[in-house]
Amino acid sequence: MSLSFPGPLPQRLAAGDPGWTREADVVVVGSGIAGLTAALRLRGQVGKILVVTKDVLSAGSTQWAQGGIAAALGPGDTPHEHEVDTLVAGAGACDLEAVRVLVNEGPDAVRELIALGANFDHAADGELSLTREGGHHRDRIAHAGGDATGAEIQRALVAAIEAAPDVEVIQHALAVDLQLGAAGEVCGLTLHVMGEGQRDGVGQVRCRAVVLASGGLGQVFSQTTNPSVSTGDGMALALRAGAVLRDLEFVQFHPTVMYLGPDSTGQQPLISEAVRGEGAFLVDFEGNRFMQGVHELADLAPRDVVAKAITRRMHEEGKPHMWLDARHLGREFWEKRFPTILATARSHGVDPVTELIPVAPACHYASGGVATDLWGRSTITGLYATGEVACSGVHGANRLASNSLLEGLVFSRRIAQVLPGELGAQTEPVADPRTPGVIDGKVRTAMQATMTEQVGVLRSASGLDLALTSLGELAAVDGVEGTSSWETTNLVSISAALATAARLREETRGSHWREDFGERDDAAFAGHFDVVLTDGVPVATFRAAAATDGEQP
Repeated sequence: MSLSFPGPLPQRLAAGDPGWTREADVVVVGSGIAGLTAALRLRGQVGKILVVTKDVLSAGSTQWAQGGIAAALGPGDTPHEHEVDTLVAGAGACDLEAVRVLVNEGPDAVRELIALGANFDHAADGELSLTREGGHHRDRIAHAGGDATGAEIQRALVAAIEAAPDVEVIQHALAVDLQLGAAGEVCGLTLHVMGEGQRDGVGQVRCRAVVLASGGLGQVFSQTTNPSVSTGDGMALALRAGAVLRDLEFVQFHPTVMYLGPDSTGQQPLISEAVRGEGAFLVDFEGNRFMQGVHELADLAPRDVVAKAITRRMHEEGKPHMWLDARHLGREFWEKRFPTILATARSHGVDPVTELIPVAPACHYASGGVATDLWGRSTITGLYATGEVACSGVHGANRLASNSLLEGLVFSRRIAQVLPGELGAQTEPVADPRTPGVIDGKVRTAMQATMTEQVGVLRSASGLDLALTSLGELAAVDGVEGTSSWETTNLVSISAALATAARLREETRGSHWREDFGERDDAAFAGHFDVVLTDGVPVATFRAAAATDGEQP
């Protein structure tokens, strides 16, 4: 299968010559759970470690994680049961071995995180407090501060990094492009350190390996739960360098994001799935519980099922949102279990204790990304990826709730097991033959509108064709070097790759919903679309694989 994008896209970012140089053995790009875990685990095994982060250490998506981290830690629960739930949610697109790595290594990884200093909630008897979220058949979600799990994990990891004098940190640094040696191996990275950082302007870090842990692509869409730094930088950087990106079409739209009105854009307030796990339920404008009969788990069905049901009911009733009813939980429960969500909702004029919460789906998580093996290796020598920027194969077509923090934790630990033994000698970068360019930052709003309207929850061939044409036109709008244009170039590049894969996958599977191909088609599409950049054009190739959806022995 092939599709011609009306590009081309920039093959590398136009940027000034590096004005400064640093040396490191390993550069970790990103400071969430994936990046900081990798850096901490690599200590003592490699020489100099440099962590670069686009904002401050505590920024990024990890701190926004409300629900928790999933692992088979409770009485009666087993990794196999966690595996089955993960495979069912993944709708036949998971890598079975990757899922087994996740669920079997997950419990010890969480225990290690607790030993590091992350303070999780405990029940009155002293045991770890566990709850349930969509797609899970057991209470296996460990949480902290009620609904502030990500913030607590981030706090503990940042404290550990700050206590590690052998790990250097550069904040306010945008990763620009990889530098490659004669054999195509990683030998460096160019950065732009913004004014509040330690250095000004574009520089380079000479290194022997790069670990991408730079997060997702949420800002591709007009509404997202992701922070403003989630502009797909790591995925785009890898794509330009020749790495394979996989499963980009599987973008998860969280079903219960607080609806703030038709003109609200950017990061939107998430109403955690854990609220439904504690008994909240969805209703339409007539008060009907419309998830009843849709799925055996009703309001706790996998996220793609709930997002589709909400979207379908919105279309049927001509309404911009549906409602979440959590009034029966009571004030005391809300204040203890979900204090962050309660305060956020009230700040937007809604009191969940006494009022229904308006909710609608919004972009939440990229299940696809830089294709990796079971040890985090990408298709480029010396480039590893972990967390949301990566596609390890564990999420398939739809991530199971609270598996994301676990994935970053588990696969960063695995990278640290193999990377030290695979470090090659420092090599010199070759002259870069790729065509440089940047797309004008002013086209970002138009790009986001196109992606939201045509490549959002509901997709079709005609809409995807319109999106690809529009993206091609936007890609031709030249910009000037700078953060806005660099980020926009990354967003347009990832959008083009995503839309290309979505156009070719002529079926509905998990979070990829085609109104013109409404059924899952295992005969034709049990596998993955791998995307590479060829002469500035994203080219998708189908890679067949055995479907896996929870029926393994």
